[in-house]
Amino acid sequence: MATIAVIGTGYVGLTTGACFAHLGHDVICADIDAEKIAQLQDGQIPIVEEGLDRIVAEALSAGKIRFVLGATNASQHCEFHYLCVPTPQSDDGSADLSYLESAAAEIGPVLPPESVVVNKSTVPVGSTEVVGKHLGRADARVVSNPEFLREGTAVQDFLHPDRVVIGASDQEAAIRVAALYSRVRAPIMVTDPVSAETIKYASNAFLATKLSFVNAIATLCEHVGADVNDVTLGMGYDTRIGKEFLKPGPGWGGSCFPKDVAALARIADQFGYDFTLLREVLNVNEAQFQRTAQKVLDALGDDVTNKKVAAWGLSFKAGTDDLRESPAIEVLQRISGAGAQITAYDPAVPENIRQLPNVQVVSDPIVAAKDADVLVVLTEWPEFRFVDFDQLAEQMRGRVVVDGRNHLDMAILKRRNFRVIGIGR
Repeated sequence: MATIAVIGTGYVGLTTGACFAHLGHDVICADIDAEKIAQLQDGQIPIVEEGLDRIVAEALSAGKIRFVLGATNASQHCEFHYLCVPTPQSDDGSADLSYLESAAAEIGPVLPPESVVVNKSTVPVGSTEVVGKHLGRADARVVSNPEFLREGTAVQDFLHPDRVVIGASDQEAAIRVAALYSRVRAPIMVTDPVSAETIKYASNAFLATKLSFVNAIATLCEHVGADVNDVTLGMGYDTRIGKEFLKPGPGWGGSCFPKDVAALARIADQFGYDFTLLREVLNVNEAQFQRTAQKVLDALGDDVTNKKVAAWGLSFKAGTDDLRESPAIEVLQRISGAGAQITAYDPAVPENIRQLPNVQVVSDPIVAAKDADVLVVLTEWPEFRFVDFDQLAEQMRGRVVVDGRNHLDMAILKRRNFRVIGIGR
């Protein structure tokens, strides 16, 4: 078993470190946030992610994982060094590599001889060379090992992946990284670093394209009178298309898709290729936010001032508490901007959340719906399907549900005299 330093205990870093420890490796996770490190040392997980608390607790109990303050306190003891730091979007759409460069410069002087440094963060093409330059170590090898983790199923995705991609210019380094996954049953693809980095961006951009396509089809279905649920079901039976990512919604978001699509378009610009398809993918998504908000505003009537909207769902998808680039927030900002009052509920978002100044967050979906003129469903939490709809009808002032996820049972709602406005239906 190997010794692995994981630099950064955000979503990717914590999942990576915990899963490697679960596979039997000795892992040291480092971060610059002292409070977070103290929480993790006590087994407190700062994010909502199914199964992560369990494997962290098991690894702590077995002595397979430690949490330390500062990257050098981790890297000086390890053979492998996974960089899992943020690469946020810059103003021009490109990825900001300052955190990556800083981490590489920090650990370079303390690396044990012949260390392997691994880019796990989503980074632009050529980033292995950037890291190598900032390490300042001729004996260190830099490898790309992109992550393909879906929030809500990240532990499952790491331990049972569709593939493991390793990009390396040095064959020995690639073999060493591949050996870390010896207990994982999945195809291992070894390629050059630039191809590995492109695979990550291309995968996310393709999935975003598929989502924008199905949202555009949903709009067409509304115009021609088709049911998008039947249309996508018929499409999904075709193995060339597949059923995944064919579910329409209020738009797509999260911490990866928006910045990765923008970054790939920016990379194309830098190399002289106008990737117009990706720009339209972004445009369609932006239009979907407004289209969903407009459904709510139309249902409220001409004067939305003092009208109340109940919102079910704030996180960008079910199974996570992540509000970054959430389509729910995008939609609600447009509704609030028109003058409507909003009360929201999300099972993973606390009442005292301060990121949403124009939204009152409560701890119960029925409480959120009290005296509401319109209910809008923006995140597909399973529990929303099992609410007491008789009680919902009693509490609401209006009888309109805008189902931005086509998530609720339309027949149940109609039996209680609700008018249901879906996406593409």
